Amino acid sequence: MNSEEKGMLLIVSGPSGVGKGTLVDILLKYDPNSVLSCSATTRAPRPGEINGKHYHFITDEEYDRMLAANEFLEHATVHGNRYGTPLKPVEELLEQGKSVVLEIDPQGAIAVMDNPNVGDYVSIFI
Repeated sequence: MNSEEKGMLLIVSGPSGVGKGTLVDILLKYDPNSVLSCSATTRAPRPGEINGKHYHFITDEEYDRMLAANEFLEHATVHGNRYGTPLKPVEELLEQGKSVVLEIDPQGAIAVMDNPNVGDYVSIFI
């Protein structure tokens, strides 16, 4: 890949429990240029989840600040919890030529696809 080429944004979406994570894990295992975006959430970590790896676990106040500052690529409330994809890390990885994978629910995928500031992307619904 030419160092001046931007990476690809890949949106993998589908209902909870459909197997998105399994497919994304396989992609990441076999494509070293692909990076999974780490979403932010206001929910508490589940057993075994690591802050900064599985999610960025943030307070409601931090979420509100990021929302007001337009720091999310997409954001949604799902099952009473707030989730969002921080925009800056995605932009930085794409500029580095990395393929950035968003593993998100359909509501988040639609928000990304409707965002006029998002360039090219590939969306896969499972």
